[in-house]
Amino acid sequence: MNSVLKLLIDGGSLTTGQMAQVAGLTEAEVQQQLEQLKKDKIFLGWRPVLDFSREAAAAAAVRAVIEVKITPERGGGFNRFADRIARFDEVESCYLMSGGYDLLVFVKGPSLQKVAGFVSEKLSTIEGVLSTSTHFILRCYKDQGFLLSGDDAPATRLNVAP
Repeated sequence: MNSVLKLLIDGGSLTTGQMAQVAGLTEAEVQQQLEQLKKDKIFLGWRPVLDFSREAAAAAAVRAVIEVKITPERGGGFNRFADRIARFDEVESCYLMSGGYDLLVFVKGPSLQKVAGFVSEKLSTIEGVLSTSTHFILRCYKDQGFLLSGDDAPATRLNVAP
C-alpha cells in the first residue's frame, strides 16, 4: 500500500510535513503522492470532525438515517438506484448493505418537516423503492473515531459491579 495513503487512513490529522517525517520522504514527495492519489480519485479530500452540539446554528440541522429496501434493476442491480439516490442534495452518504434492507442513506435538512418531505416526496416515490424506515439522529456521542462528550472532563471508567 502507498505509504502516504496508509498515513491518511491511520493518521488523517497529520500535516504533510509530519507525513514526510514518518514515511521517510521529502515533503515534496508527499505532495506529489497526494496529487497522484487525487488524480486517481482515491483521495477525495479532507473532512473535519465537528461537534455540532457546541454551535447553535449547526446544531439546528436535522440528521436522519434511512433504511431503504429496493427491487434491483435488471442489468443495473443496486448501483443505478444508489447512484440516483446519492445525487440528491439532502443525501450526505449512501451505502449498500447486507441484511434486512438494501441501502443505508444519511440525510441532512433544516427541519424535521424538510427531511420527512424528502423521504415522502423524493425518495419513496422512486420506482423500485419498496419501503423506507427513517430514524432521526438525536445526539452524536462519537464521530469518525472522535469522542464528542460535550464536556472537557477526562473520561472515566464505568464502575464494575460484582
